[in-house]
Amino acid sequence: MSSVLPVLLLALSGVLVGGAWSMHRQGAGRTAVLFVGLLALLAAAGGILWLIPGEGS
Repeated sequence: MSSVLPVLLLALSGVLVGGAWSMHRQGAGRTAVLFVGLLALLAAAGGILWLIPGEGS
């Protein structure tokens, strides 16, 4: 499971980026687009950080 989670987080990030872009193109409010973009950034950061080996690994 631990090797699948970063892939899922990065995939979620891609979906959220696409959603934010779609919202922007449809004229959604700036706050909503930025919120979805921030969620995408957090998901990508989580996926990348999960791949970095920690101490004791």
